[in-house]
Amino acid sequence: MIQYNGKHYICLLDFAMDFIRGKWKAVLLCHLYDKPRRFLELQRITNGISQKVLNEKLKELETEDLINKQIYAEIPPKVEYYLTEKGRDLTKIIKEIETWSIKYYSHLDSGCK
Repeated sequence: MIQYNGKHYICLLDFAMDFIRGKWKAVLLCHLYDKPRRFLELQRITNGISQKVLNEKLKELETEDLINKQIYAEIPPKVEYYLTEKGRDLTKIIKEIETWSIKYYSHLDSGCK
């Protein structure tokens, strides 16, 4: 049994999956893979996430050191989110899962990218 941040996990796989568990975390990481993105840009391209949930998920990803938030000293303030090295390594694995899904289930795709 593994304990981390007050949660209990069966094994390291269960622990690792918690980083991307849920509807939005893996999607957000994939959208940050190619370049940094701003909050509203992430909200637009995820199509369906509320501002509240997006803010929560970005904070969770930031707390786990998977993404960083860059705040520029401009008016109006400019904020960009980008992957950390740890986040980039995890996102490579997520991209492999996406490739598997495309290979076997591309006929189901309705263009959600």
